[in-house]
Amino acid sequence: MHLEIGSDGEPRCWWGVGDADYERYHDREWGFPQLDDHRLFEKICLEGFQAGLSWLTILRKRENFRSAFAGFDPAVVAEYTEADVQTLLGDAGIVRHRGKIEATINNAARALEVGAEFGSLSAYFWGWEPPRRVPTDLPATSPDSEALSKDLKRRGWRFVGPTTVYAFMQAMGLVNDHLDGCVVRDRVERARELVG
Repeated sequence: MHLEIGSDGEPRCWWGVGDADYERYHDREWGFPQLDDHRLFEKICLEGFQAGLSWLTILRKRENFRSAFAGFDPAVVAEYTEADVQTLLGDAGIVRHRGKIEATINNAARALEVGAEFGSLSAYFWGWEPPRRVPTDLPATSPDSEALSKDLKRRGWRFVGPTTVYAFMQAMGLVNDHLDGCVVRDRVERARELVG
């Protein structure tokens, strides 16, 4: 795990360099704390869609996913029917995988349940924030992602394995995995301090 120099001459996590879409995502979104329920639901779903694919593929289709899944409003998506599944399977703008589409609909209903129990999806997910650390490597999973994955599965969620959940935790700021020396790391850490 190392730093590379971005297009502006600043050091970044190696994966956020070399593609303009990745660099924008790395600099403006990845790791910044997210508290909005719709954004959290969107990201856990998109991480599920990403399984087996490149994140860049999903990132470039994100607006299509938002349109297809009603802005990732769980109350709307939970009401999708088999007719909606068929429509989505014909939508070339998204990843047309029946299992992942059906999991997103299922997970919308589970998100509503979690929101009702904890007051918000945000309160639930942020309750799993681990102790802060400076990463020396970027693991695919963590004990925290394994525990959260297990709890989500117990609650009936699908496509939420430990790797998917860890990627979600990284992206939504529950952990700050920008490497030491990355131009974005301190900005992310300051933003995390503001949320708790």
